[in-house]
Amino acid sequence: MSYEVSIIIVSYNTKEMTIECIKSVIEQTRQVKYELIVFDNNSSDGSADAIISSFPDITVFKNKENYGFAQGNNVAIKEASGEYVLLLNPDTVVLNRAIDNLVLFSKENILAGIWGGRTLFADKSLNPSSCWNKMTVWSLFCRASGLAVIFPNNEFFNSEAIGGWQRDSVKEVDIVSGCFFLIKKSLWESLNGFDRRFFMYGEEADLCLRAKKLGVTPLVTDKAEIIHYGGASEKKRAGKLIKLLKAKVQLIRNHWKPGIKELGVFLLMLWPYSRYIATKLIFFLNKTDSMETNYSVWEEVWANKSSWLKGYY
Repeated sequence: MSYEVSIIIVSYNTKEMTIECIKSVIEQTRQVKYELIVFDNNSSDGSADAIISSFPDITVFKNKENYGFAQGNNVAIKEASGEYVLLLNPDTVVLNRAIDNLVLFSKENILAGIWGGRTLFADKSLNPSSCWNKMTVWSLFCRASGLAVIFPNNEFFNSEAIGGWQRDSVKEVDIVSGCFFLIKKSLWESLNGFDRRFFMYGEEADLCLRAKKLGVTPLVTDKAEIIHYGGASEKKRAGKLIKLLKAKVQLIRNHWKPGIKELGVFLLMLWPYSRYIATKLIFFLNKTDSMETNYSVWEEVWANKSSWLKGYY
């Protein structure tokens, strides 16, 4: 059978959320012909069997180890037969025919090459993490100095997060989040998919930046909305930050010019260091449980700097 889009869900210990996500895909996708492929990364919560039992007509891969997000998608997409591939996180809920709308948007803006939508939190407030701009010397300085925190809604000071933009219009961006990420399969194959070194976080940024070198201009639309709960498979904040920093170091090493790579890594390093010092001082002045928790997170991140400063090499 010929499909317009292959929807890929890579799951890890998110059984209930994954089932909710699949239900929303089935309920809300009425126009495009699609196949649904779930790649389970050796979940210990019975995800794969529960999904097979609930949805016997979809394809489920029960992997025997945790490949991570990047390689899990790479393997699953080899089995995809759609003209397009849609990466969809398991901790999402499709709203208002979002997949239909996103595929239609892609056909109306075919030169973009990569397309994304608008993500919301569970309470339907804006979740701005659907897209990003790339890191620059200026953006890293603003993050390390705290300017991005002081002026979160100012795009000049918070350029990576495109501060102030409510994701309520069509806009060209550098990076579309992997939680709701549409790409032509032919382009995916020409880019050789995700760099498998990115176990989790940063893989979609790397792919988008490689695609932009080929003339791709990723676009997002406000006409395709989903709920994205976020962080469902990574419960520990310090662990998430360590993985995120490792990915960011690798992005700098992969995409920055030789003369400024080390400057970029240095500026990135200043971000967790400044947070570690600031939260330590605040906790010293105000010994509350919440302050202690915040300080302990950044203390752990900074204590593990030798692991993330190397990136994935």
